[in-house]
Amino acid sequence: MIKIPDTNIELQLQKTRDAKFNDASFRKTLRTSLSHLNIAHSSEETHPNSEVTLAKNQFDFDQLETSRIYHIEQIKKVCVDYRLRFLDLKYFKGELPLSANSAIEDLQNRHQTELDGLKIMAPSKLFKLKDKDDPLLFVPMGNHYYCLVHKWGNDLHPLRKLLVWPFKNMVNLVLFALLISYFVTLLVPSGLFSKTNSTAEFWIIYFFMFKWIAAVFIFYGFALGKNFNPAIWNSKYFNA
Repeated sequence: MIKIPDTNIELQLQKTRDAKFNDASFRKTLRTSLSHLNIAHSSEETHPNSEVTLAKNQFDFDQLETSRIYHIEQIKKVCVDYRLRFLDLKYFKGELPLSANSAIEDLQNRHQTELDGLKIMAPSKLFKLKDKDDPLLFVPMGNHYYCLVHKWGNDLHPLRKLLVWPFKNMVNLVLFALLISYFVTLLVPSGLFSKTNSTAEFWIIYFFMFKWIAAVFIFYGFALGKNFNPAIWNSKYFNA
């Protein structure tokens, strides 16, 4: 029996980043971005329309492990694909393990700074109750870049991306409802509604099955306040 490996979210982040950048180009982009950030910090000026987003954390570029740094767009894509949240640490219901606290202390010592604005990337349930699934701890660097401080817990279910695919957007949900309706229609016994089987009868039953399944999806979505992945990845409202 072939065992499907669990999903390592840190590895998925790396693949998302590496699809657009190689190590050299990403390091060059990061150096340019952080140099602009340092200029803004040194001048202590805030320009409302500036593309530079300031952060309280300042890092020594030569001490940085660029392999652990990600842009917010890369984080967002993985969150949307796997229906994860990216929220402030204060919303996290679990406790940081000793390994995470040690990683924070080590990063602070190497960069001679006090880390602030820590964020957690994890499934929604970890922000509601204690669990052990794959949390990732980040610290903001400014200019929409985040440094991965530590990862702990278990990897995600290997089929999670497929299981949450219907909730990525409305098109996916409709396609999923159409597919489920087709298989449910196939389960209807032949001759249940008429003595002769016909293509027209099949598609009429299929139409009613689709309406029924779509109504269930709509009721579930409104009753529980659910939303699509792009709308919840950084939302602090946990019923989404």
